[in-house]
Amino acid sequence: MKFEHLVEINDLLNPLAYFITREQLWRGLILRAEAPKMFIPYLDEALIADRSDVSMQRTLKYGALEVRDSVTFEHQQHVHYAVPAQGEITASTLRMQIEEPQDQRLFLRFIYDDGMPEAQDQESKMYNDYRKSAYQEADIDTVKVIRELAEAGRLDALPS
Repeated sequence: MKFEHLVEINDLLNPLAYFITREQLWRGLILRAEAPKMFIPYLDEALIADRSDVSMQRTLKYGALEVRDSVTFEHQQHVHYAVPAQGEITASTLRMQIEEPQDQRLFLRFIYDDGMPEAQDQESKMYNDYRKSAYQEADIDTVKVIRELAEAGRLDALPS
């Protein structure tokens, strides 16, 4: 299943809305990778095995299920999550990409690829429709948490 969608960050037509800067959005995306429990309430534990300025290796624990992944960063552009095939889990990727078509008009594009061939996607259409909906809700929740952190000033003092 290949799937992508956009979430608007700053609505320029709403003068009452809190505007998030690109730097705050970036810091929120980094925080989501470093402290995913803040964004994924059903995650039991996240262990970072290796970290550099441009990548990290993690193990995420959901009850008895452990998922290894790698996260790479392109400063203020995108965060890329890659899950290699492991056990019953197939290889998959997620890219969270910042887009700014005009000054302060920020969007976050979420790009999913579960690595499955298109023919198999058609066989799993109903299941994939459910997954797409769940991904969109989770992504909207991610932006909501980032917005709350930014409004509280918690994304102003973090290292980028």
